[in-house]
Amino acid sequence: MTQVMQGVRVLEVAQFTFVPAAGGLLAEWGADVIKIEHPVRGDLQRGFLNVGGMKVDPNRNALMEHPNRGKRSVSIDIATPDGLALIYEIAATSDVFLTNYLPAARKRLKIDVADIRKANPKIIYARGSAYGDKGPEREVGGFDNTAFWMRTGIGHSMTPAELDGVLMQGLPAFGDSIGGMTIAGGISAALYHREKTGEAVEFDVSLMSTPAGGRAGCAIDMAIESGASMRNRMPRSGSSVGNPFMGGFRTSDGGTVVLNMVTPGPYIRDTFTHLGIPQYADDPRFSTVEELMRNWEAVSALVRDAIGSKPFEYWRKHLRTLQGQWAPVQSLTDMITDEQALANDMLFEVEAATAASR
Repeated sequence: MTQVMQGVRVLEVAQFTFVPAAGGLLAEWGADVIKIEHPVRGDLQRGFLNVGGMKVDPNRNALMEHPNRGKRSVSIDIATPDGLALIYEIAATSDVFLTNYLPAARKRLKIDVADIRKANPKIIYARGSAYGDKGPEREVGGFDNTAFWMRTGIGHSMTPAELDGVLMQGLPAFGDSIGGMTIAGGISAALYHREKTGEAVEFDVSLMSTPAGGRAGCAIDMAIESGASMRNRMPRSGSSVGNPFMGGFRTSDGGTVVLNMVTPGPYIRDTFTHLGIPQYADDPRFSTVEELMRNWEAVSALVRDAIGSKPFEYWRKHLRTLQGQWAPVQSLTDMITDEQALANDMLFEVEAATAASR
């Protein structure tokens, strides 16, 4: 891609994934990102032994590589006078200061906005926090499973009421990565604002605000209006109520194909044809969108039986020409062989420090 951040320097004093993920994205866009780590401990995330029950390879720590790709790393003990002087020296030549240290730590280490602005009055100061830089919990830390997933209603909404317990966030650094993209977008806007007005801003993005203001914002608005929270339903093979071309359908070997045709009318004939039952497109019970949705239960049974008659891999290939919206429910390992993902460079090999490709 075009290196749109070429010439921008970012000084990152941050750990774990949430805020460093923003730096990784900016580096990918061409920025010169200088990551500061403690000379002995480094980023505390380097010490993780397992993630999601999977053992971490210390020589190829994916949890470190993901948010820190493309950066330059400098070991500085910022708690010492000499180390702090080096931070100020780098800040003087930087466009952005990026941190996720808590307020008390920023004050103690003398890296709060007023301190950094003494070295560079025009620097953009970007913070990431768990719960925001205001209020009674501004000093409270957190991870995405707590601040992003549980606190904002996502974990509750994703868990069917029938389950005895709440679904944990299933992927490591899921909310962290989304939050990092939000910070990177904020930095981009701040750089544009400084270019147009000369004003350098400071801002905070929290793990709690990321879904509340964006990803789950619509659902929160509806909860305010209705007084009720949306809840996920227990999985089953069949369509959603009222629309037979929406829902998850099990294949003969236990896989799942999801149809997601919000407006099913234009796709009636094409969908029945792809499912191997073209005759039903001319059935008066199903030939118009009004009748299709009125008779959704009968259609759901037809779709369920058709998809259930063949294996997952058949539908994964056969439905590529389906006009309506759909998706195979892929595992992470399925994603590795997804032709569309590979064609769009979502996955690619890099040269590791050991000279082995991955």
